[in-house]
Amino acid sequence: MQTNKVQFSVAAHAAWAPNLVTNQEWNDWAEAPFVIQAGAEPSVLKMPSMLRRRAGFLGKMALEVAYQCLDGRTSDQHTIPTVFCSRHGDVSRAMELLANVVQNEPLSPTSFGLAVHNASAGLFSIARSDQANHIALAAGQCTIEHGVIEACSLLADGAPSVLLVVFDNCLPSLLSQFEDCEEQPHAWAWLMVPAVSAVSAERNVIQLSWKAVEPNLPEQNAMPASLEVLKFYLRGDPVFERTAERRLWSWSRSA
Repeated sequence: MQTNKVQFSVAAHAAWAPNLVTNQEWNDWAEAPFVIQAGAEPSVLKMPSMLRRRAGFLGKMALEVAYQCLDGRTSDQHTIPTVFCSRHGDVSRAMELLANVVQNEPLSPTSFGLAVHNASAGLFSIARSDQANHIALAAGQCTIEHGVIEACSLLADGAPSVLLVVFDNCLPSLLSQFEDCEEQPHAWAWLMVPAVSAVSAERNVIQLSWKAVEPNLPEQNAMPASLEVLKFYLRGDPVFERTAERRLWSWSRSA
């Protein structure tokens, strides 16, 4: 694995957002993107109800696509390492805890435990008795790219496949002034496999490369980067580039 380039293939994928559930709905969105509004929660029926009730809206979105992406895989799915990446995490729950601190109210241990960044990954692991490692990651504007790099590192270390789960939500109104893109509720997942596996399986090879750029270049910020990358994937675009945090990130695919 080169230090400025990774490549992989996607063996399975899933996506969920309010009013965007089926593959056709997502394909239509990719051709003509619109701002995704808040709405109903996903059912996450594959998770035991006792654990499902602990997850908030953000966590349920992540869990829904994680289960969907592994649906039908019975032989190895409990040993697949996972990378859960979210730029903001469950910031609404964290803000509630901070409000309790300001008001000198006792903190709920349960709320605190579910506010940490790896809460969804932990619930997923507990519910399925997973034996593989899981990673929770946040890397600012480049969270999606670093999530892919982390997953490719696991593939390079010998993992046959890695489950990447990407999820985020709108920020609380108190933090809206700090937004640098139009945050929207969404979650999607890729079951990533080594690029060499794509030849026999007739899958596209996706490549991510990066290089340093001058810090004064404008950054693209109309849509969250995770949704931009999902659009690139669903549309089958040959190339997608974006500038963020002094790097030019170049996504491409080959047959």
